[in-house]
Amino acid sequence: MSEPRYQTDALIAEDIEAYLAQHRNKGLLRFITCGSVDDGKSTLIGRLLYDSKMVFEDQLDALENDSKKVGTQGQDIDFALLVDGLAAEREQGITIDVAYRFFNTQSRKFIVADCPGHEQYTRNMVTGASTADLAVILIDARKGVLVQTRRHSYLCNLLGIKNIVLAVNKMDLVDYDQQVFDDILADYSAFASEIGIEGFTAIPLSGLKGDNITAASTAMAWYEGPTLIDHLESVPVNSAVKSDKPFRLPVQWVNRPNLDFRGFSGQIATGSVKPGDPVRILPSGKTTTVKTITTFDGDLDSAGAGQSVTLTLADEVDCSRGDVIAEADSPPQSADQFEATIVWLDEEELLPGRGYWLKLGSQSVTASVQEPKCEINVNDPTGSGSHLATKTLALNSIGIAKLSTDRPVVFEPYADNPALGGFILIDKITNRTVGAGMLHFSLRRSQNVHWQAVDVSREAHAKLKNQTPRVLWFTGLSGSGKSTIANEVEKQLSVMNRHTFLLDGDNVRHGLNKDLGFTEADRIENIRRIGEVARLMADAGLIVLTAFISPFRAERAMVRDMLPAGEFVEIFVDTPLEVAEERDVKGLYKKARAGELKNFTGIDSPYEPPEEPDICVNTVEMTPQEAARHIIDQILPLK
Repeated sequence: MSEPRYQTDALIAEDIEAYLAQHRNKGLLRFITCGSVDDGKSTLIGRLLYDSKMVFEDQLDALENDSKKVGTQGQDIDFALLVDGLAAEREQGITIDVAYRFFNTQSRKFIVADCPGHEQYTRNMVTGASTADLAVILIDARKGVLVQTRRHSYLCNLLGIKNIVLAVNKMDLVDYDQQVFDDILADYSAFASEIGIEGFTAIPLSGLKGDNITAASTAMAWYEGPTLIDHLESVPVNSAVKSDKPFRLPVQWVNRPNLDFRGFSGQIATGSVKPGDPVRILPSGKTTTVKTITTFDGDLDSAGAGQSVTLTLADEVDCSRGDVIAEADSPPQSADQFEATIVWLDEEELLPGRGYWLKLGSQSVTASVQEPKCEINVNDPTGSGSHLATKTLALNSIGIAKLSTDRPVVFEPYADNPALGGFILIDKITNRTVGAGMLHFSLRRSQNVHWQAVDVSREAHAKLKNQTPRVLWFTGLSGSGKSTIANEVEKQLSVMNRHTFLLDGDNVRHGLNKDLGFTEADRIENIRRIGEVARLMADAGLIVLTAFISPFRAERAMVRDMLPAGEFVEIFVDTPLEVAEERDVKGLYKKARAGELKNFTGIDSPYEPPEEPDICVNTVEMTPQEAARHIIDQILPLK
């Protein structure tokens, strides 16, 4: 009986535990393949999987059948089909989504991400590159350096990938001509130096034929460098680089299984630690020393970057999820205002001023982004990333902007520490991830402006007025009766000797917000300012009434988050659009219908009614006096 033509590691089937033990202590390299469309990225990965014996017999049979049906290589194996699993990818012969594959060699384990080459899938490429230690940038030897090659190179450099392989692919289609390779190398070298790529490794290869993939090509004897797999096995991985940096452990979980144990669990981002080391808890700044390093398999004498551990500390210091345990003499920074590069990932544009969840490591805070300073033109034919003026960011756009958080976060510049410098933005209403970014530095004003301690607290102000502060937030369509009802509530509270103040939408736009229009961005800023004023008035012990359309749920949630629990009362003045339009006291609906008034809520600008308002009043069924009485009955007793 003849030997099979292709056989995976027999130990996998014979003794899976022994196989896993054999590979457990190998180093791991994460890398991506990227470049222009049809450069052969998927084929290259398929060849790596095939040559590293990571394709099983049933997969091989399926691959051979699929290659004959939908492959692009005639009757030969189409290695790209090992990676392109989506039906649309196979039909079009392109890569759409990021495909992750695992393989290993005798000396190292690998996770490779095949990134799409099309411009419209730039966000997918950024996703794959965000965790990579190395980038393989492919170039079709017949086409040379293209715009998308430059774009992906720029993005890789922007994302901090220092190890770059320039893989000049399809050399078989240019008769393995050295001059073709040398010309491409010279062209790319000039471009790389312009955008700050300090060095790269260039390899001529053929993903389809296997030249210089795992074995040196006999057809390119003129090339004396390493094969692709030789380079991947020998290049330093980020874990080695991270170990040389100061110790950082973002706390993911406070481990308290019983009264006698309190540990702080997480993955070490950089550096190393051992029992007895002095550490600092951030952002509080408290110092202590490490008592033990605990794992499931027992205590350790030391631990380094990439390891998941639980630390116990010598002193009872306040430390919780989101805090960072760091080297005492070299702590990271803490700030609440930054400059950052943001990659926008959502179909809906960035709304400057809107509150988004910002997740950085294990920290989660509310953040708002200012109008971008500029958009980076990744479509610049030179690839140098020229800057364009912009007021927002659309899908796949990359911009530089300032952002602020509602409380200080512990961070380091992304270039120094991606674990404490890379973040994502999440829409508070839909929970979609809408953006990803890299912090550059904190703004000087965030370091110079501090909260001033005062002796008369907000509790003292409230006690002096003998009441509990509230922000009664009236929301509804124009003409719903918000201002009328809010005014009636204030009159009745005044009779009850309550200390109040009414902020009305029209009145505020005569002064504080007279510089704002009615675009979505201006509406968001309008509500943000009102929220800040209302919070200050509540701090003074007042019952604040606000009558604003405030059309977006996200901004009403933002104001709620500004206040202590229970002090924000959302009151939905529920009036159907047709009823509000019939009233049309100010003639605004008529103008909006005639096209004379743009961005009018309910006509050409959306209104998002509260999903679970604290109080709801129906002005079709209730008079203003009845509505006011109902509201007061709900919020009493007011102390």
